[in-house]
This record gives sequence, C-alpha cells and structure tokens, in this order.
Amino acid sequence: MKKLRVDVWSDIACPWCYVGKRRLEAALARFPHRDAVEVVWRAFELDPTAKRVVDADVSYAERLARKYGAPLAKAEGMIRHMTDVGAADGLSLRFDKVRPGNTFDAHRVLHLAAERGVQGAVKERLLRAYMTEGEAIGEPEVLVRLAGEAGLDPAEVHAALAGDAYTREVRADEAEARALGVTGVPFFVFAGRYGVSGAQPAEPLLGVLQQAWDEAADEPGEALAEGAACGPEGCA
Repeated sequence: MKKLRVDVWSDIACPWCYVGKRRLEAALARFPHRDAVEVVWRAFELDPTAKRVVDADVSYAERLARKYGAPLAKAEGMIRHMTDVGAADGLSLRFDKVRPGNTFDAHRVLHLAAERGVQGAVKERLLRAYMTEGEAIGEPEVLVRLAGEAGLDPAEVHAALAGDAYTREVRADEAEARALGVTGVPFFVFAGRYGVSGAQPAEPLLGVLQQAWDEAADEPGEALAEGAACGPEGCA
C-alpha cells in the first residue's frame, strides 16, 4: 500500500506550532488518502538554555517585550493577535497561564510515544497542557502525569526521564533541522521532498499533500513560501 510520511519539526513552547498542527489536521481531513499518511513529530528546542520552569512572576507579555525591546503595549498587541489566530483555528491560547520552561524532556517523551504508537496523542496533550492549561511541562512529574493521560505507561515515562533515554534521538532531530536550514517552527517536510515553513493555512498544506502523493520525482522539491513561525528570537 502506498504511504506518505510527513515530518514536522516543532516545539511545545510554540503557539504557531499548535496552530500549524490544527491546520495540518484540517488539510488531512480533506485529503482523500488520509489513512495512508503518517505524521511524525520531530524535536526542535526554541530555547535549549531555558530552566526547567521559568519565573512565573513575570508575565508572558513582559517577557515578550524584553525579548523584542518593545513597549509592553506592543507585546500585548502581539499576544492578542496570536490569541485571535488560535481562536479562529479552534484553539484557546491562554498566554496569561503559560509557564515557560525547558522542553528537552518533553521531546524525549515524544520519542518514547512514537515507539509506543501514541505520539500524536501525547503531542496534543502536551501542547494543550502548555498553551491552554498553564502546566509546567519542564517538570518531570508533570510530564509523567500528562503522558499517562495520553496513553503512555507512567512508570515507563518516569524511568525514561530518570536516565538519558532518547537523548540521542532528540539531538539527531535537531542536527537534521540544522542541516535542512530550519530556523523557525513549525517546519513540515512531505515525503522527504517538499518543505513548508511556518503555520500555513490548510489549503496550501492540502496542495502539497496532493503534490507529494502524485509526484514521483527523484530530486528534492523547492521549499514553499514561509508562514508564521516561532524561532529562537520569538514568534512572528
């Protein structure tokens, strides 16, 4: 049976990655060969140096203003825009609740989830926990609980996080992203051939899905125009 793989580099601490996930799902819902598509979530850390949990006393807007050297009012406007975009795609982005933290362990859990066949469910649970519920996804005990809710064995998750399981796999994802020139996420690669940068609307994603399905070219395709994404310097 013909198969189509879609690799998606993204981070949990990335509102545009959540939006991009919803838009990919909307495209897949209209794709006639949906059952033949495998979506693989790949690791990308927007801030590898982040502490497990960042100071919760500083608001998201204040952190954004400091990052861009912008007035607080401008940062608040950026947040309103992202919130409105998320709402249009059925998401409740609660920046007032977000507790930033290091996402490396979350990516390790996602690799375990891939091996157990529940990566999509765990990815969704972690994004919702971070972007909507204000969960501290940098804390191992929080990851164990959330992963358990999404179908993983909590004891297995705890054991993995207690050691260095899947560290090599996360680093390999990040190395591949660098090799591809990925500087912002989400970043989609269809059939190992067609690259799409940013949270594109569902219609262009559907077009690439169909193109990747129909074509059997031997040479890599060209990357498409960039959409909204998050990078190390912030979300745009």
